[in-house]
Formats: sequence, C-alpha cells, structure tokens
Amino acid sequence: MNKAIAYYRVSTDRQGKSGLGLEAQQEAVRLFADGQGYQVTAHFTEIESGKRNQRPQLLAALTQCRKEKATLIIAKLDRLGRNVAFIANLMESRVEFKAVDNPHADKLMVHLLAAFAEHEREQISSRTKAALQAAIRRGVQLGKHGKEVQCHKEREAADRFAEQMRPTVEELRRQGITTIRAICDELNRRKISTYRKSAHGWHIRTVHALLKRLNAVAASV
Repeated sequence: MNKAIAYYRVSTDRQGKSGLGLEAQQEAVRLFADGQGYQVTAHFTEIESGKRNQRPQLLAALTQCRKEKATLIIAKLDRLGRNVAFIANLMESRVEFKAVDNPHADKLMVHLLAAFAEHEREQISSRTKAALQAAIRRGVQLGKHGKEVQCHKEREAADRFAEQMRPTVEELRRQGITTIRAICDELNRRKISTYRKSAHGWHIRTVHALLKRLNAVAASV
C-alpha cells in the first residue's frame, strides 16, 4: 500500500471543536484512500480562516510526507486552491498530492486557481477602498461606533493569529527554545510571517506581544 498523510482545514475554532465540517472531510478522505489503495498514516487539522497565511499544520504535514515519502491527501481543494500561501508551501515542498473533491487536479490547475483568487481579492479590496473614499467625499462620517467596531475586529483577528501560532510556539518550547530572543531568531529563520506581514520579520517587541496575547487568550478560556 502507498503511504498517505491527510490534511484537513476548518475555518473556525468552533468548527474544530464540534467536528462540524471536519467529520465529513475525514470520511471523504477515508473512502478515497480505501478506494485508491492508500494507507493514511497521519492526520493534520488546520483551524483557521482561509484568508490567513499561517499554516503550521500544513507545514507539519508536508514534513511528514517527505519523511515517509508519502502523498498528501487533501479533503477539499476548492478553498485551499484559492489560497496563495497554501500553493506556495505545496509547490516548494515538491510533495505529491491528491484532492478528494478534484482527484484530477494537477499543480498547473492549482496555480491558476490561486492566481485568479488573488486577482479577485485585489479587485474587491480596490472597490472597497474606492467606496469608502467616495463616502468620505460625500461627507459621510464613519463615526466613533465605526472605529470601535474596527478595533474589536482587529483584536479578534490578532487573537486568531496568536492561536494559529500557538502550535509553533509550543513546538519551539519543547525543543528548548524558550527565551524571547531565541524564539524571535527561530521564527525568522523559518521565515514565518508576523501578524502585520512585516518585511523586517520578527522583533523582540512583536514576539513579546505574541506571547502576552497567547497567555491572555489561554487565561480567558
């Protein structure tokens, strides 16, 4: 039997805990693997928004694929194929993959999906900015409430990013990398992006803020 590693993605922490969407993906992978003669030796589940570029579980799955010379089985390519970070990680790894919902998809098709998706996001962003500028020119006041909503969304987004980074931070600590400086250096060595996608990478201040947010999120659970 050929070896395979399964990779799933659910978009929210609630879905991850409840199994909503995840069980369907697991069942689809199981049926596909049985029908195609694959032995699934490990399962990796990413809990995050499709818009986010941090994919620690994907990187772990690709590492396992290389170690076992296994094929990566993806439950659903429809959304993953539209994520540029996913495509970049997959292409750089040179790991063979199979998609349950699109078993004939090849790397060229996935590249095209990502290119179209990136173009669509840029167009949506441009239209949104243009609409806001037009509203301001008409004298529309965004107001305090709008700013409060935006701040709340920013905090939620930062919390989600911190949770996505938690497995990576915990892995580093298990390896004995525990100081802020050491964690900072290792994150930069692995070329893991910061929350703001800073071109200058991680700094002591941003790592300290990440660890502080992780502690705050854990304490609120």
